[in-house]
Amino acid sequence: MTADRPFAPPAGSAPRPAGPARPAAGCPVLDPAGAALHAEAAELREQGPAVWVELPGGVRAWSVTRHAEIQALAADPRLSRDHRHWPDAHLAPEGWALAPFAFQDSFFNTHGAEHRRARARIAPAFSPRRVELLRPHVRETAERLVGALAALPPGTRADLRQTLSLPLTMTVICDLFGVPEHLRGALGHAIDTLMDSSLAPPAALAAQAELAVRLAELLAHKRAHPAADLTGDLLLSAGPDGHPLPEPLLLGTLFAMVGAGYETTVNLITSAAHELLTHPAELARAREGATGWADVIEETLRVEGPVMHLPLRYALADVDLGEGVLIRKGDPVLLGFAAAGRDPRVHPADPDAFDPGRPDKSHLAFGYGPHFCLGAHLARLEAETALSTLFARLPALALAEPDRPPARLPSMIVNGPATLDVVPRPLPAPEPDDRPRPC
Repeated sequence: MTADRPFAPPAGSAPRPAGPARPAAGCPVLDPAGAALHAEAAELREQGPAVWVELPGGVRAWSVTRHAEIQALAADPRLSRDHRHWPDAHLAPEGWALAPFAFQDSFFNTHGAEHRRARARIAPAFSPRRVELLRPHVRETAERLVGALAALPPGTRADLRQTLSLPLTMTVICDLFGVPEHLRGALGHAIDTLMDSSLAPPAALAAQAELAVRLAELLAHKRAHPAADLTGDLLLSAGPDGHPLPEPLLLGTLFAMVGAGYETTVNLITSAAHELLTHPAELARAREGATGWADVIEETLRVEGPVMHLPLRYALADVDLGEGVLIRKGDPVLLGFAAAGRDPRVHPADPDAFDPGRPDKSHLAFGYGPHFCLGAHLARLEAETALSTLFARLPALALAEPDRPPARLPSMIVNGPATLDVVPRPLPAPEPDDRPRPC
């Protein structure tokens, strides 16, 4: 990643080996704006274990939306996240909206032993024990944000994403990485913009350059002001050759870690709040303690996983999925993590329904295998704290427009409401007028 041309694809690649042709006619085109992610995934799921689709920019890849196949491929050593294994990477268009994910230079896109070494250096900071030590700070931040909502005059509307989910998550992740206050707003805006996979190439290029600038500003600040935080740890890390990590790898790793820790949890909290507010019986059970907050969170992860796709993976060898589907060496693969939780093969009883009481809440919202999300424990802690604080402090909290579904994020990467307008303290209902009426 560089400021002049961040997330650039390789200049060229070797020709593909000969092999069986992929489907040419009737190739489904995925909606870059993700307007109906679950409906789209349901259609693809019925077409086979993997479907050759067209992504934004005309790029084609295998879409996988069944739970079993996603789980198997996520753990399969024959698939890598390293774009150097994609022979057609150079064909991706300039300003490709998915480039920040597909061409990211980071620890998380390495493979095999290199990935295991890198993950071992970072994982201790996100262990259950270390995350539990953050609980008081997360609680204090949630109480402050919910307190501000409780102080609003009766009848005032507020966007729960902007007033709770986002600032809570941004505060926690930025504190962990030592992001100074004056950089947080611009960095968060840059990450949010990159998640919009419907951006036209000029806008996508501008957003990518903006993120590179913001991350470079962060690194410059941390070099000038060293501190004991995760950015400082990265700056002190050495690569396999014993030398300091190169700038592109530092920038890409920061994007992966801050972006993942930020976007995933924002969407989880917002989606969970929306589900509870549209299912009052389930909300009552959670408030009474009949349903645990952990059950609410796991069911939200199943039915509204915060990440739909994380492009891309690349086949290191041919992979036969059966049913006539052969993923060829070098083919890109798109795993639909949020689609797995609604697979009727795993959840035959009303898979699209929000039901925290269902006994099996299996999902792949945090991935699976070597690339399982390092921040899963932290995301669950933040969501549990945010929801329990919100619904305990604001017993009358209601949707501002209960009959109007919130707009969705314009993304095929992340999944969740773009806004969630609520009324923290509804106006009291007017008292009935029982005065006698004149004839």
